[in-house]
Amino acid sequence: MENSTCPISSGFTTRSLLPVYCSVFIVGLVANGWGLKSLLQNWNKLGNVNVFVLNLGLTDILHLITLPFLLVSYTMDNKWIFGDALCKITRFCFSLNIFGSIGFLTCISVYRYLAIVHPLRVMGRITVTHTAAVSVLVWLLVSVQSLPDMFFLKTLDNTKRCVDTTDDKHAESYLKYHLTWTLIGFCIPFFITMGCYGHVIAVICKTNSIDKVLKQRSLKFLVIVILLFSVCYIPYIVSKNLLLWSRVLTNKGRSPGWINGVYTARKISSGLVCLNSALNPLVYLHGHENLGAELRQMLQRAWQTVTQLFNRRSHIPMVQINTDELTCE
Repeated sequence: MENSTCPISSGFTTRSLLPVYCSVFIVGLVANGWGLKSLLQNWNKLGNVNVFVLNLGLTDILHLITLPFLLVSYTMDNKWIFGDALCKITRFCFSLNIFGSIGFLTCISVYRYLAIVHPLRVMGRITVTHTAAVSVLVWLLVSVQSLPDMFFLKTLDNTKRCVDTTDDKHAESYLKYHLTWTLIGFCIPFFITMGCYGHVIAVICKTNSIDKVLKQRSLKFLVIVILLFSVCYIPYIVSKNLLLWSRVLTNKGRSPGWINGVYTARKISSGLVCLNSALNPLVYLHGHENLGAELRQMLQRAWQTVTQLFNRRSHIPMVQINTDELTCE
């Protein structure tokens, strides 16, 4: 529970989740920075869908720049020292990242669906202006969805923690709010995405005239979307709603027997959902075939640098030290 005795020890976050968050922060910044740089350099080659990919990267950067504050909190046994305002901003950016990523993945899926299933209808009709307008609309919807969250209490005085839900007193109201936006911001986009790619797969299997490269890209992107939803989004959103429900039942004197399992699953899913900021750059690899070759070249150069440094150190002559000249103070 957010402000009561936790079913698992408070050191769980520090021992298990802190390394995950540190890795996501480093990998996410490097991968998104490199991906966005390559995206902008090859802007004219990738088509109008790159507007959605660019915004997807921005949602990750927005979340990653707030991670250091959470990392400091986790190293201090979950104590929050940055004030209530920054706590709410941090949680707001996290919500923008989750639902913004889902929204832009849905836009990319619909775009791919139209390009494969209805190419003649959309060819030349969807411009950068259209995709930019849709992107602005996604940002507005996600902001409207996330803004009410900032009016709930986030900094709990009795535990000095910055939570992503609220205290037990307002848990029922928060559950209603979160269930509403789970339907609008998660379920509907999820079914749209799966419906688009279900139709795409059916068309690909029946039609032989579709370009082979386009088929491969569609299948790869489907795998990426399934990976993100099944690993990052679904466990987090489901466990968050279940934990809120268990808190409401507990407040009414009907504590469920499955609360311990749900709390543990909630903590694990908190680490998994953070991975989306490191996994979303896979979309860059899907949309730009040269990125794979660039990545291999970068890794080869890094390996050569490490090998050269190791070889230089191995050839440094050892200096014989006369132990008689050493004195103790």
